[in-house]
Amino acid sequence: MARIAGVNLPTGKHAEISLMYLYGVGRPLAQIILDKLGIERNRKIETLSESELDLIREELKSYVIEGDLRREVQQNIKLLQEINCYRGQRHKKRLPVRGQRTKTNARTRKWKAVAIANKKK
Repeated sequence: MARIAGVNLPTGKHAEISLMYLYGVGRPLAQIILDKLGIERNRKIETLSESELDLIREELKSYVIEGDLRREVQQNIKLLQEINCYRGQRHKKRLPVRGQRTKTNARTRKWKAVAIANKKK
């Protein structure tokens, strides 16, 4: 099992898809990395040699991924809350930040609806 940046990559998948398991690595970045290193996108992770995995690890060091990226995102959100801007206020209240409606369809952000007991009669 290949381990990159503290994440176990699934062995039965193509290299392009497996790299997407890293936080901050999407399909375009995975394709760029593999093309730059000359590794075929459709090779399975289990068929990659240790030297090829080392090349991938070295290439990923030039990008902000995993824990560093998560920390950076959380710091940005904290800054928005501290300066008390509109987006920061929405984050504090756990409401949608990007202009979505909240009268309906905000269940994932506003948590589960609480039923009022004995309302129906």
